[in-house]
Amino acid sequence: MILSRQNLKDISNSELIKPNDSIFQLPEKVLQFGTGVLLRGLPDYFIDKANRQGIFNGRIVVVKSTSSGSSSAFDQQDSLYTLAIRGIENGAEVQENIICSAISRVLSASTQWDGILVCAHNKEIQIVISNTTEVGLQLVLENIHQTPPTSFPAKLLAFLFERFTAFHGSAESGMVIIPTELIPDNGKKLKAIVFELAEFNALDTAFTKWLTDCNHFCSSLVDRIVPGKPEAKVAVEFGNDFGYTDKLLTVAEAYRLWAIEGDEKVKSILTFSQVDKGVIIAPDITIYRELKLRLLNATHTLSCGVAFLAGFETVKEGMEDKTLSHYSTDLMLNDIAVAIPYPIDKKTAHDFGLSVLDRFRNPHLKHLWLGITLQYSMKLKMRVLPVLLQFYKNFDRVPDHIALGFAAWILFMKVVKEEDDNYFGERNGVLYPIKDDQANYFFNQWNHHGQTSIVSAVLNDESFWGTNLNDLKGFSEAVDKYLKLLMTQGILPTIRK
Repeated sequence: MILSRQNLKDISNSELIKPNDSIFQLPEKVLQFGTGVLLRGLPDYFIDKANRQGIFNGRIVVVKSTSSGSSSAFDQQDSLYTLAIRGIENGAEVQENIICSAISRVLSASTQWDGILVCAHNKEIQIVISNTTEVGLQLVLENIHQTPPTSFPAKLLAFLFERFTAFHGSAESGMVIIPTELIPDNGKKLKAIVFELAEFNALDTAFTKWLTDCNHFCSSLVDRIVPGKPEAKVAVEFGNDFGYTDKLLTVAEAYRLWAIEGDEKVKSILTFSQVDKGVIIAPDITIYRELKLRLLNATHTLSCGVAFLAGFETVKEGMEDKTLSHYSTDLMLNDIAVAIPYPIDKKTAHDFGLSVLDRFRNPHLKHLWLGITLQYSMKLKMRVLPVLLQFYKNFDRVPDHIALGFAAWILFMKVVKEEDDNYFGERNGVLYPIKDDQANYFFNQWNHHGQTSIVSAVLNDESFWGTNLNDLKGFSEAVDKYLKLLMTQGILPTIRK
């Protein structure tokens, strides 16, 4: 039996939280760009929780922005999915199984764009949420009247212009727009891109005034480890325990945080914030962003290549290995925590770091290192580069754990096969996919420079870094040294040295 609205009546288990029929009558109040597990496991979780308590009382229209993959599972399951929460909270084990009903439907931007624009005419829809990865928040100068526009910001602008037109620019038709991409000041960046696109498309001043006065672009930070699709064995065990099949089964840790930069007006619209301490709405969320972006995300980014090339598949496996665990711990506490580019006291950073390490060791999560390498290069630039530069300001010396992480990144990005614009590296004779917009760049760099000068060439690329990393005293030499050791002696022996 597959999970669906019709089959809900036949699903019974005392450990399962199911939606009431009244949930399906709630109006659509949110437009969400992205179908990924992070959105399902965090923002959609909060909205679902609020709906079950009679607080927010609104559902989500999801926009599938890309042409890759399929939304058939959402269609087959009436957009229902199970969220299995596993972890430790306040010293106690947490296990929750929730059939989430926050999503009403999924629309494909490539084939149902007109239907998405129709949503702009719905006065109940006041919120836009997005997670299109860091690469998604990029300016592409394009005509927003295409069907559909290519980039996410252009799609958003087209939606907002349609709404402005539908409601004649009324103040009440303004939106609260919350990007969750892991980019500092993501709301401000998205707003700047949207305004530049509006100018490029020569949209009239009345619209841009409405955009300025009546819409709220809120920077936000999401923090919850939500791995990708569970392995087949886990899905089968779940189906046996609960009596149904769920192709959208989502596993998440207990810890959750959604920090949103906003005022009282924003808070009055985001009423789901009332039901969970994990939602924080405040005028300034910088401290939450920096702690999470650096101690959790930067540690993950610098560790993923090291761990994957060492032969570990999951974060849990890596943290069970004494050598890799020491590396990640020392990296986080000795290189990153002391160089967060924001005034945070040492104890706060240290304590947050220790809590993150506990989360890495969560025995219930199968968080793949390979999955963390998605857009590896951009993540390194956004999450790690500011820490590296701050470390040199503070100490004027090489942060060795960061240097080793850079070496592992360059080695991971060594393309050995290119086929139909798909790129592959090699680990122990087995190919692995390199899903990174810089894969072709590295393909050419490795072919041209080889091991001899690849480090200097990559660190010298000011067009990517915005600076020349070879100017950092001893850094290029350290990365080069570690790359040679990784290639000749292996990952774990290099860490032990």
